[in-house]
Amino acid sequence: MSVIDYEAEYNNRARVPDHRAHIAGWIADAADYRENTPPTPIPFGPGERAVLDLFTPADPRGGATLVFIHGGYWQAMERSYFSHMAKGANAHGISVAVPGYDLCPDNSIAGIIDQMREACRVLLKLGRPLVVAGHSAGGHLAACMLATDWRAQGPDLAQDSVRAAYAISGLFDLEPLVSTSINKALGLDTESARAVSPLHGPPPHPGAILDAVVGGAESAEYHRQSERIVAAWGEAGVTTRYARIGACHHFDVIAGLADPDSAMTRRLVALAGG
Repeated sequence: MSVIDYEAEYNNRARVPDHRAHIAGWIADAADYRENTPPTPIPFGPGERAVLDLFTPADPRGGATLVFIHGGYWQAMERSYFSHMAKGANAHGISVAVPGYDLCPDNSIAGIIDQMREACRVLLKLGRPLVVAGHSAGGHLAACMLATDWRAQGPDLAQDSVRAAYAISGLFDLEPLVSTSINKALGLDTESARAVSPLHGPPPHPGAILDAVVGGAESAEYHRQSERIVAAWGEAGVTTRYARIGACHHFDVIAGLADPDSAMTRRLVALAGG
């Protein structure tokens, strides 16, 4: 039986040598979109990162607000890099929120989960349910939001406050990261990794929807992660879907979110009731 090289499987920057060019492209495209479509910044906690940018179309439609949570292995990136991820859904009249969060090692993954729950609570006060999308670590956080017991989060919240999650190259079992260089900032051990892994926690509410999509050129571990959560939650009664996104790697797999005509955008618009 072969031993899995988790460092090679999960080190996406090493797997994609021109990743810096992709990140620079995100930053430029995001700045351009903010200039043409200024968001409303909404604080949801203390600190400059505990702010969400709400991109509201001129003619809002749809039954839900879409949330996009960025990746970076819970230790890198910021919301301003991803403003253009609102472009596709905005073109269909769907409001999109892009929250920030405090990064590890100053924060913990459990702390980031709590921050995203607080961001969702603030958005829910606007009167619409949520569809939460996320990339990489953001896909993990999107799944955590879907699996949250929202009635326990507040007496005024419905259990289906988050109706669907759309996880793009997400991580749902964090145990394999414990032995990698990625864990230096995360500080996980086996027990704490399981505690923040949606695969090992209670499944979402009946009627919930999970899409777990992965770039076709991603590592085998990324495909395994999505296949496992789709199987486990599907057996628990969640409506699940696994799909490969063309020949995309970890840094171009989210490009469809900025394209109003992409299959990715059309699926999210449908989930949001647009």
